[in-house]
Amino acid sequence: MTDQPGTPPDDRSPEEPESGQRLPATRPTTTPVSADRFSAPPSAHRNDLTPERAAMIVGQSARARWVGFLAVVVVTLFVIVYYFYELGLPGGLSQSRLAAASEAIQVTSVERGYNIYQANCAQCHGVNGEGGKGPALNRQDKLFAHLNPDYIHNMLQVGGRYACGNPNSIMPVWSNTGAPPGPLNYKAIEDVINFIRANDTNTYTVKDPNLFEPVVDPSTGQVETFKGWVDPTWTPAPGSTPFPACWADEFKTPASPSPGASGSPSASGSPSASGSPSASGSAAASGSPAAPSGSPSASGSPAASGGTGTVVQESAANIAFEVTNLSAPKDQLFQIAFDNKDAGTPHNIEIKDAGGVTVFKGDIITGVATTTYNVGPLKAGSYAFVCSVHPNMTGTLTVGP
Repeated sequence: MTDQPGTPPDDRSPEEPESGQRLPATRPTTTPVSADRFSAPPSAHRNDLTPERAAMIVGQSARARWVGFLAVVVVTLFVIVYYFYELGLPGGLSQSRLAAASEAIQVTSVERGYNIYQANCAQCHGVNGEGGKGPALNRQDKLFAHLNPDYIHNMLQVGGRYACGNPNSIMPVWSNTGAPPGPLNYKAIEDVINFIRANDTNTYTVKDPNLFEPVVDPSTGQVETFKGWVDPTWTPAPGSTPFPACWADEFKTPASPSPGASGSPSASGSPSASGSPSASGSAAASGSPAAPSGSPSASGSPAASGGTGTVVQESAANIAFEVTNLSAPKDQLFQIAFDNKDAGTPHNIEIKDAGGVTVFKGDIITGVATTTYNVGPLKAGSYAFVCSVHPNMTGTLTVGP
């Protein structure tokens, strides 16, 4: 028998839908079983506060606020102090951290440059830059503008031919990027430049080249120190000319237009056309300088005229005059027999009066060589004599009575 439309099957309850899906079985209502969910005693779950408990909470809150306030104050003070530590106090009251670090790096660079200079440069330019086989480096007229960092760097990069165009210059290439490469890298060259350009107002410590620890003088027990060469307050005299690009040009003496003692121009009385010092042991006439304007003429000297006069002996060795006190008669012509014992090093004798005015300047000769200078007449008094190439070579000439 088939099911009639609209009539549910015999095994289907009236609540079931016609689709044939069954509803879930009805569950009886149950009461949850009570259980203790906390292990703490019931007194711990009280919502009311005793006066002691309330006072304790208030105290804890106050202390927490103070701790927070102090933390904010400490952080604020730290930020302020660190700000001025980094940038320095206003008005130049303190130095910024970066400036102090930069200064410390500069000091270290100068001290390293000192060691490099002494090991490689002092043999030609002198321990204190006074000059020797090479030109002097510690003169303020050079350091003012001529020996600037770029010029020194180019000299170390290219060698002596950079300044004077001399391919046979004894100044070698020092930079390891030069051609041919030298022994110094860029940092060593930077240190040498910083040493040459260091101010004489600063005192530096001599450091051991290997350990870079201060060197102690065994005789005094004191740490050895040195000063820079540059005087920051020095300025050239008004109307002075810049130092020549080639250091040798400074010592060129123009040929004297006046005739020699015989009435004809003397070719041997002036430097060569190239301006380089004469290394030959010339006779008295060839050793006489071109007299400066306003100074006594050397052409009337005894040697030039065939007469005789006082001969003063002087010599130079190890970049110093061996006799530092000379004497000569007043108002008379005299001669200085000069012996340059420094091989390959140029020297001469230049005499200055008490006001620093040059009254005599002899030709520069490159050792080993000798020459005779004709000087005078000079008035009675005390005169200083120096080497034009090495101003640290000094002495005193006493004229008279």
